[in-house]
Amino acid sequence: MNSRGESPRAPEQSTARNAAIDLLRGLSILLVVVHHVALRIPLKGGWLETLLPRSLLNAIAYNGYEAVFLFFVISGFLITGNALERWGSLANIDLRAFYVRRGARILPCLVLLMLVLSALHLTGTAYFTIEREGQSLPRALLAVFALHLNWFEGMTGYLPGNWDVLWSLSIEEVFYLGFPLLCLLLRRQSVLLVALCLFALSLPITRAALAGNEIWQEKAYLPGMAAIATGVMAALIAHRTGVIDRWMRRAMCVAGVLGIACNLLFGSVLWPLIGNGLMLVLTLSAGLLLIALHRDVAAAPRGTRWLASMGRLSYEIYLTHMFIVFAAVALYRTTVADPRFGFLWYAPIVLSCWLLGAILAHVWSIPCDRALRARWLKPATAAVRRPDGAATLR
Repeated sequence: MNSRGESPRAPEQSTARNAAIDLLRGLSILLVVVHHVALRIPLKGGWLETLLPRSLLNAIAYNGYEAVFLFFVISGFLITGNALERWGSLANIDLRAFYVRRGARILPCLVLLMLVLSALHLTGTAYFTIEREGQSLPRALLAVFALHLNWFEGMTGYLPGNWDVLWSLSIEEVFYLGFPLLCLLLRRQSVLLVALCLFALSLPITRAALAGNEIWQEKAYLPGMAAIATGVMAALIAHRTGVIDRWMRRAMCVAGVLGIACNLLFGSVLWPLIGNGLMLVLTLSAGLLLIALHRDVAAAPRGTRWLASMGRLSYEIYLTHMFIVFAAVALYRTTVADPRFGFLWYAPIVLSCWLLGAILAHVWSIPCDRALRARWLKPATAAVRRPDGAATLR
């Protein structure tokens, strides 16, 4: 069985998607989008506050950062699961094929985004102009393509919103540059599992050690990589475990959902008690949930397919949603809209983000992914498949 709940198969054979994991990714990207809207069109003080408890409103509006760490875990799980089904063992990873696949999935959208953002900066477009001292367009471009935009922001401050979201990409891709090399070096899966376990459990320690710089603490390499390592570890465990008893699977699902829900709903209450351990609860709960769900190939339940669709488009939505957010916020601020009803803007914004992501995927990223694989991979390993990739916030 592989990371999307599929039976063992020949490399690149077409298979069904794992709707449960798509739903988890969809929830994550939804939380990111809503968070970036809520920072500019607050839910607090609005009409919803008279109907919903404050803890639920906060969970809806202010868990974008936690959602990114969910993405990290899902990314590690999917990429590892795909590698296991493709090569049978992480010790057999084909370095060239691994890197080509990552590049084919990531670079087309990223290069296009950099061209658009550069043009917007050069024309002085509001919300997209790099103005902070110590920052410039060439330096920002270097930080993006040299995978240290997170460090660059930690040293110089936040970049404009559509640049800022790329901090997570720096963490993910640095991890995946070294991940196959580590697999080939250690070779024995048991040794790799021990190393991953220690790395995953280090998350609270590394976050606490970085407390002197708020931006760097949020965006440093080690905490994010610890979350990815949790996903990798979960995929290895799922691969080795085989069939899970139905009742055990349900118990794991319940525990995973409760861990994530407690983090999102009651984080402000739990933080004084366990501090940075709260993020570890989140990542371990997500890993447990993924182990339980990895064989689930059933279609998304009716009424949730829109969320699963957002999960499938999460990379494209993540890279482009700030265009929609900034346009909507500018329109909101030029109207005489009653702030009590600001929540009415959320659904159209989310729908527009989905639409832009879908257009980008079908017009640009999927065709480019297929073309690059066909050009740089051997025919036997370059068969066309929807590039769901792992979740670099997609």
